[in-house]
Amino acid sequence: MSQIAEIMQQTQAAFEVYSKTTPAQRAGFLQHIAEAIEAKREQLVAKAHEETHLPLPRLNNEITRTTGQLKMFAAYITEGSWVAAAIDNLPGKPDTRKMLVPIGPVVVFGASNFPFAFSTAGGDTASALASGSTVVVKGHSAHAGTSLLVNDAIQEAIRLSGMPEHTLQHVLGPGNSTGKELVLHAYTTGVGFTGSFSGGTALMRYAAEREKPIPVFAEMSSINPVVLLPDTLTQNAAALAKKLAGSITLGMGQFCTNPGLLLGIEGPGLEEFLSKLGEEITQVTGQPMLHEGIYSNYKENLSSKSSHIAYRGSGEPTPAIATVSAAEFLNNPHLREEVFGPFSLLVVCADKAGLKNTLQSIKGQLTATIMGTDKDLVENTDIIALQTSLAGRVIINDVPTGVEVNSSMVHGGPFPATSDARFTSVGTSAIQRWVRPVCFQGFPDALLPEELQNANPRGIWRTVNNEWKNS
Repeated sequence: MSQIAEIMQQTQAAFEVYSKTTPAQRAGFLQHIAEAIEAKREQLVAKAHEETHLPLPRLNNEITRTTGQLKMFAAYITEGSWVAAAIDNLPGKPDTRKMLVPIGPVVVFGASNFPFAFSTAGGDTASALASGSTVVVKGHSAHAGTSLLVNDAIQEAIRLSGMPEHTLQHVLGPGNSTGKELVLHAYTTGVGFTGSFSGGTALMRYAAEREKPIPVFAEMSSINPVVLLPDTLTQNAAALAKKLAGSITLGMGQFCTNPGLLLGIEGPGLEEFLSKLGEEITQVTGQPMLHEGIYSNYKENLSSKSSHIAYRGSGEPTPAIATVSAAEFLNNPHLREEVFGPFSLLVVCADKAGLKNTLQSIKGQLTATIMGTDKDLVENTDIIALQTSLAGRVIINDVPTGVEVNSSMVHGGPFPATSDARFTSVGTSAIQRWVRPVCFQGFPDALLPEELQNANPRGIWRTVNNEWKNS
């Protein structure tokens, strides 16, 4: 038996016990994970800094975000209405009752650019554990030591909480072969992935080829278009340039929400904006990227666009702004591909019709942004509607970098931004990826889950004969 096969058998056995824990027990477990990570904060930050080159303040903030996610899900499952309990028991009709239940062992792939918040104890893991699913984490090689330390904290929380021994397991190994074996194993019921388009689509193919296909929730590629409307360019060119330059170069552009595409209508306002943006970018000095693979890919992508580059910063990696006409952009699909790093492409459109045509050529995105005055927004509702059709999160007059962790957040979008636009990987709704609805018909009350029993012992909000009540 291979190591992966043994791990998956252990994870399945743990699921059979863990899935029967109460929300209060799982909430306590998530709280213990948060506390164990906080107790190792100094050690974790030092190791992550060594492995990723990310600055200490960023890493400390990311740990706070990670523990915050865990606590958020603890509170969310304790309240209980998330299971979407529904009861129909009218006289003369069958007694049917429905709720969401966990799907089974989940495989989570750690992300390279977030050693904490999207990795071993990140949002995928937190939401899966909250649902009652067990987890196998494939740690990312770019920060393997950090991943192992976080796993140690989770194992400590498992012991303190009295959870089954193999509720969460951690593996390292060659990404392609190990990942494929994990996805293909019969006990795997779902996959969470944040990374490249090629990596995500490979996992999707493996999952589709199984005897029993499974869902892959992959976040893969986004250039996050920002539309700069005419009136705001006339009034706010310098301020917009400063704001966007900061977003483009934040963390050396190593965010999935980096504004990699800017669009505007030609004219003096757009010319001034480009000049000011160039001034800002040329003052930025490149800092080490997360790992050599990301740096090499960035250099290669930048080289392929060298003829379009209008402004460069200094150092390595070199921050850069490129410009093209809308006609060039439409005729060259390569220009619509993500450049992961401190780079953005400005598309100059001849008129509003050209702007709309350009937007319509863009594939699914995580975010879409509109910069405009009140006058702009009133006159361009059709542009706003186009942006809404493109992305999972639509933003007015703010930059896309920075993803709040809350109930209203959508960190997802149409393909190829993600594999399934119906779901988010950030916020409380992320739990919906790891559950499925089950209808219980004709069950004696004592055999029903507590969420569906007549007495409603957990006091949760439920739909009872089409009425929303918690009694």
